[in-house]
Amino acid sequence: MTALLEKAIQQVSQLSEREQEAVAALILDEISSEQRWDAQFAGSQDALAHLADEALAEFNEGKTRPFEKDTDLSHN
Repeated sequence: MTALLEKAIQQVSQLSEREQEAVAALILDEISSEQRWDAQFAGSQDALAHLADEALAEFNEGKTRPFEKDTDLSHN
């Protein structure tokens, strides 16, 4: 366990039981969210590679044009 995590746990241990439960729920929710994102990104590599290949093929065939950033958004 890192020093920072130990410090956080020590401080959380000083809170009321209700506050400790709330902090624990936040931490567990964050971990779960990170795991879902990791799984989604890991599962999307093939699709992203396919899209990149399509984009490169279109570029090589001259079917694309450079993106020009429009700094004047008033003429929508």
